[in-house]
Amino acid sequence: MNGGDEVGGSGELPQPLDWRFSQVFGERSAGEEVQEAGVSSAVDIISAIEFDKSGDHLATGDRGGRVVLFERTDSKNASGARRDLEGTDYPLRHPEFRYKTEFQSHEPEFDYLKSLEIEEKINKIRWSQTANGALFLLSTNDKTIKFWKVQDKKIKKICDINTDSSRTLGNGSVASSSNSKSTNACLTNGGLPDKVNNSLSNDFSLPPGVPLLRLPVVTTSHETSPVARCRRVYTHAHDYHINSISNNSDGETFISADDLRINLWNLEISNQSFNIVDVKPANMEDLTEVITSAEFHPTHCNTLAYSSSKGSIRLIDLRQSALCDSHSKLFEDTETPSSRSFFTEIIASVSDIKFAKEGRYILSRDYMTLKLWDINMDSGPVSTFQVHEYLRPKLCDLYENDSIFDKFECCLSGDGLRVASGSYSNLFRVFGVSPGSTETTTLEASKHPMRRQVTTPSRPSRSLSSITRAVRRGAAESPGVDGNANSFDHTTKLLHLAWHPTENSIACAAANSLYMYYA
Repeated sequence: MNGGDEVGGSGELPQPLDWRFSQVFGERSAGEEVQEAGVSSAVDIISAIEFDKSGDHLATGDRGGRVVLFERTDSKNASGARRDLEGTDYPLRHPEFRYKTEFQSHEPEFDYLKSLEIEEKINKIRWSQTANGALFLLSTNDKTIKFWKVQDKKIKKICDINTDSSRTLGNGSVASSSNSKSTNACLTNGGLPDKVNNSLSNDFSLPPGVPLLRLPVVTTSHETSPVARCRRVYTHAHDYHINSISNNSDGETFISADDLRINLWNLEISNQSFNIVDVKPANMEDLTEVITSAEFHPTHCNTLAYSSSKGSIRLIDLRQSALCDSHSKLFEDTETPSSRSFFTEIIASVSDIKFAKEGRYILSRDYMTLKLWDINMDSGPVSTFQVHEYLRPKLCDLYENDSIFDKFECCLSGDGLRVASGSYSNLFRVFGVSPGSTETTTLEASKHPMRRQVTTPSRPSRSLSSITRAVRRGAAESPGVDGNANSFDHTTKLLHLAWHPTENSIACAAANSLYMYYA
């Protein structure tokens, strides 16, 4: 691997990973899953997942507009790099995270000019560069982007009352002055010595039954608590729903994309943005495609890519012109005319794109497949992985219940050797991308990720091996199960997942539950 980003390369093929369950946050009981499986407006359903660059923090957003942060605990106790620890005799623990904090990022709004309700649902979360021990991240709903700072603040407490304990008895009466000797001339928090208190008592009389005026003292403890504060709000720049935000490698700018436009922002300026891509035609009847996802190059601050509903990916260079109407490269996979159908354009729509770590490759996800592209080769994808090919005969049913418009996300491992994406029945797939690799692993978002998998011989093709639980004779005719014993439940879908930037660890969302796996 060159820079952790080469798909090709010499040497032996990497061994298939043995995935294991690590943690779950917010797991529902079986009864709750059945009861709310069809509720699409549940506010606690996770809608965004993102690791930071270090992998020590994980953020999730939900449909209720909340952002929840988790922090890694096992790395704090380990001294030295992971690679150094692997060479020792000590057993290496799998990544463990704990709840850190949460905050309300967005609230439901109403656009009175357009008579349009704006959901509080978090569409995307992106981490920004850390500074002075504080965490920074961007979160967005359909219309508004917010820049958040999360920092640990020392907790202030009300400590013991500012009095000499020897002056009070158990029943609250005051001891005699001969029994109390104050050694300090001044007390904390502006207290006064006894003789001054005695002189004040001549001018000020306490109510009956109150022997002494007690002043609370506020002190700063060594304990800390994370506090989230909104630093900037970027709004009024998108007429259509925001589907992507992406930080630039320069640490100063970011982009936001909706169906027809991509805007460039400066993190420090919230009232002005620059429109760099505009695909809106003069006549909306001529509209043939929309923007579905956009991503900055991880190392080149002048390069970004965006995908369209026609299945193409465009690479643009910000140095060419202020308004990037023309692209520098176009990536698209053309189908033969004989294979076209009514659903061809619908399932070709790219729902997500991700750059590999060093920016050499782009991973895209459409409805049926994952495709890996080399930015130096625009003739076609380097590899194509069938995610759920067994659903092709069911496209008509998926169109009727709108499942065909589901937007699945994708992710790459930090070393560039594997890719992953979600499917239905709370399943997600992991593929090896090295030339000659036949690694295809299917996992279920549960505490037993391998329980639906059956052993099948390796095949050189990229198609998925037969998975899920075995069925009896005749079960193929039952609803939700295809002829290859693949179970299918379109009401449970795994849309969002993220790969740890440096380790083989995946976080994925199934409804309101966050599952984590390691290998």
